[in-house]
Amino acid sequence: MTTVIAGISGAIGAALAYRYLEARPDQVVIGLCRDPDQAPEDLMNHPGVRLLAWDAEDQRRLDDVELKAVVEESGPIVTVIYAAGLLHDDGMFPEKRLEDIAAVNMARAFAVNATGFGLLIQALLPWLRHREFKRIAAISAKVGSISDNGFGGWYAYRSSKAALNMLVRNLSIELPRRCKPMACVALHPGTTESPLSAPFSQSLTRLKVHRPLETADNLIRVLDALDDSSNGRFFSWDGSELPW
Repeated sequence: MTTVIAGISGAIGAALAYRYLEARPDQVVIGLCRDPDQAPEDLMNHPGVRLLAWDAEDQRRLDDVELKAVVEESGPIVTVIYAAGLLHDDGMFPEKRLEDIAAVNMARAFAVNATGFGLLIQALLPWLRHREFKRIAAISAKVGSISDNGFGGWYAYRSSKAALNMLVRNLSIELPRRCKPMACVALHPGTTESPLSAPFSQSLTRLKVHRPLETADNLIRVLDALDDSSNGRFFSWDGSELPW
């Protein structure tokens, strides 16, 4: 059996990989990231990990030949977790007002936070057509909920996460026709200590902040509880359901 984690070099992606390797030593973890040489060293050297180069931002797809070779060795893909995400970097920061919107930043946010998920599932589709129950999860964010938005701002991040949620809903309708049994869901990980949240450390003092391994434990509990009835839903880290 195989678990695929996109964004394995990030804080949440790496923590999820550690927990899956601990709890399921018989499963192989395929880790996707821009530069496998930048993944945590212990994951690079772990016998249960196969690292593949993949970049959501420039829409490069997985090498089908390389992916096929890994999956044929490791077995059917039963879990896919999309943990890639972009909130800020040296060239962009969450917008506080309308005047801060920039087309290039909107495009980058959508490429990483939304489009990449759809293209990844497209690439993995041939290896999801088996009879084992499959869990497909996109790491979304509560700020991507349209009905829960009471503060505004963060235009690119909010909009791209809302788009990701719509992709989850769309796939939850199509995939069961082609890959049943399965559940495709969006997950809010909660606020997590990571490079993504680092610039907001002062405001985070008012929030519950999880360490990456705590976040991984929470998300895996939600994932393990999924069944057919979970398909097409948006869950928080504590298992509660969030509004779209």
